[in-house]
Amino acid sequence: MKIRCIIVEDEPLARKLMEEYVRTTPSLELLKSFGNPLQALEFLREEEVDLLFSDIQMKEITGLTLLKLLQKKPMVVLTTAYSEYAIEGFDLDVTDYLLKPITFERFLKAVEKVTQRFKEKQPVIKVVESKESVPSNEFIFIKDGTKLLKIRLKDILYIQSLKDYVKVKTPDKQIVSLQTMKSLEESLPSNMFIRIHNSTIIAFDAIEEIERDKVKILDQYFPISDSYKKTFKEFIDSKKV
Repeated sequence: MKIRCIIVEDEPLARKLMEEYVRTTPSLELLKSFGNPLQALEFLREEEVDLLFSDIQMKEITGLTLLKLLQKKPMVVLTTAYSEYAIEGFDLDVTDYLLKPITFERFLKAVEKVTQRFKEKQPVIKVVESKESVPSNEFIFIKDGTKLLKIRLKDILYIQSLKDYVKVKTPDKQIVSLQTMKSLEESLPSNMFIRIHNSTIIAFDAIEEIERDKVKILDQYFPISDSYKKTFKEFIDSKKV
């Protein structure tokens, strides 16, 4: 699984160099590159990103301010020409700090740190063999602290993102697990579950009603974001008799 990343750098030459480094590294996938951190902020609020490469000194806002504005923060590698920012950067739980000019060798060392942290976040899960035809007794194992909990797929009502964690809701319990929405979504059968928001996956059988851009489950309404409306409509249409 590749690490999905974006670059935020307002210096064109520095941005181009980082883009070249990312594209040369097989384990990374470049989603987008930004010269304006405010545009990157909007992108990060809507899309799921594993890794952010960000300069610190930028015109609109600093890279440190960008991190503080994010509710859901990906792994972060900061870049700058000034070493005095390193301590504050690590206080914000960044994965690494690259001092300009950045060599490819030093860049790869940062990627190795990111890769190790990325692997630690991946769930320990037993995936059903078929994503299209799933018997009612199929299940997954989800890590809950030091335990592995067995959860039947038909019992899952919805799943929500909580920064680096996910909350899995069933009729009688909720489990909070250290893993990404993306990895869990890939483990779920596509004929039983549908993503309706960057932070929400729902089970088709749990839907009580659909009202415009909202879905009701257990007397709670979940918004359907614009980026998932088309996919959700196609999913519902496929279920109609």
